[in-house]
Amino acid sequence: MLTTFKADVKKLPGGLQVEANTRGFKILLDEPADLGGTDKGMNPVEAVLCALGACQTICAAAFAKKCGVDLEDFHVEVEGDLDPDGFLDLADVRNGFQEIRFTMHFKTKSGQEAAEKLADYIESHCPVGDCLENGVKLVRAGVVVE
Repeated sequence: MLTTFKADVKKLPGGLQVEANTRGFKILLDEPADLGGTDKGMNPVEAVLCALGACQTICAAAFAKKCGVDLEDFHVEVEGDLDPDGFLDLADVRNGFQEIRFTMHFKTKSGQEAAEKLADYIESHCPVGDCLENGVKLVRAGVVVE
């Protein structure tokens, strides 16, 4: 059964700041000054990296016991390569990430093999990772002039 998740994102006054809302939670996003913003928040592509790392971390916590790992602590380092000249319309290059890399850090006495098994499980069950790796059909549902 499909579950629909929703978000509402609106432009704030001044600069490139936007406020994203879902289920009563808010995130302020912006761009750094060198990309035309006021640097009041992470930019959307940084939020994508954070979403991937957060999803992997949640999966680690949720599935460690199932995979036989006594997980004491976990974090993920995430980085991606993007050429901002595409976004800025300065060059004919891809607008999005060309590659995203992540390193999972496990604190466990369960050993390397168990951590690798959990890492594989995380990668196969992380919804954000699936979206990034396999793509998602984007559908413009409408254009409303108010």
